[in-house]
Amino acid sequence: MAGLNETHDPNLQCWLAASAGSDFPIQNLPFGSFRRRGGSEAFRVGVAIGDQVLDVPALLAAGALDGEAAAAARLCGNATLNALMAAGPARQSALRLALSRGLREGSPQQSRFSACLIPQSLVELALPAQVGDFTDFYASIHHATRVGRLFRPDNPLMPNYQWLPVAYHGRSSSIRVSGGLAQRPRGQLKGPNDAVPRLALSERIDYELELGFHVGVPTQSGETVPVDEAESHLFGVSLLNDWSARDIQAWEYQPLGPFLAKNFATHVSPWVVTMEALEPYRAAWDRPADHPAPLAHLESAANRSRGAIDITIEAWIQTERMRAQGLPAERLSRSTFAHSYWTVAQMLTHHASNGCNLVAGDLLGTGTQSGPRLDEAGCLLELTEGGRTPVVLADGESRRFVDDGDTIIFRGYCEREGCVRIGLGECAATIVAAAA
Repeated sequence: MAGLNETHDPNLQCWLAASAGSDFPIQNLPFGSFRRRGGSEAFRVGVAIGDQVLDVPALLAAGALDGEAAAAARLCGNATLNALMAAGPARQSALRLALSRGLREGSPQQSRFSACLIPQSLVELALPAQVGDFTDFYASIHHATRVGRLFRPDNPLMPNYQWLPVAYHGRSSSIRVSGGLAQRPRGQLKGPNDAVPRLALSERIDYELELGFHVGVPTQSGETVPVDEAESHLFGVSLLNDWSARDIQAWEYQPLGPFLAKNFATHVSPWVVTMEALEPYRAAWDRPADHPAPLAHLESAANRSRGAIDITIEAWIQTERMRAQGLPAERLSRSTFAHSYWTVAQMLTHHASNGCNLVAGDLLGTGTQSGPRLDEAGCLLELTEGGRTPVVLADGESRRFVDDGDTIIFRGYCEREGCVRIGLGECAATIVAAAA
């Protein structure tokens, strides 16, 4: 946990006026992969500032960077962030500092930086990293309890839940960047009164409001990671929607967990907000006094004092009818990662506790992030109480689960008194009918 430095100063102003009030002020500076839309140029690494993208390789070529910042920028000519992620916090921080200084009001570098800006409206964004492995956790006790109660009213939490960060190994090949489509999947379905299962289209598509943390510095096979060093192996965070087919899931998940219900699509937002940018939004982490304390390898004073991160996350819906009528998206729920039962440091430490090697670009999903109130539920399975109570939208439509043509939009941001609000942008995708 790096602590605050001059890049977090809430009094900093960017000479780019459009950055004020946006998700991407000078205190944020998230990284992503981009190229100009409509051309044949290669994808490369850029930084979001206001409504613009700062072309990092172009900035390097213009001679605007030197020292460790230039060394980090030389890793940004690739189509993904993986090389920069692997370089480690010191080199990443040097680049962030140089970019911050060049974008500040009064910077002597303004003309060089200005020449390397491209409007976001003119660029195409790609997956920020090549994801080798995807691990999805189940870190919200409110989500686990509410969903568990639907199926096990007398014993909603499994015996291991309070002792370890439960997770499953997901599929990386179907992870896509925000703005795309997801086809309604087929799978085996079996209702409680069906004698045999059948192969059919899912009727219970659901979103899962999550965060995705990107691994940076890799580990070697057999290496473990102390909890106080875990975040030095993380690069940053994106929004993540791990789409779920609840009816397929209900039939297939025992005994080995999710399979076809989850692997048809996962969407992530294109901008990665660095761990350094999140520093002002740290919070104390704790759990109820009557719950067991974590085992020693998952416990530390630093993790207790500031291991939580207050990231507000929201789920919105825009139906096909709403789009046709020119109506804006409607918010379904809002929660915060500060509610998480496990910190991201504990998740990574547990992941590596058996010697599992982590690779730059690996993606750690937090699992659905829900709060204690129903309006903080991070999926329709919770909001509709298993489909029994539909959500009624302002235009009169109702939803038990996601219909074809529905666009689900995730938004995320951090705000705190005395700090500048920073955003994670959007993760949006639309469910469409399956191919014939």
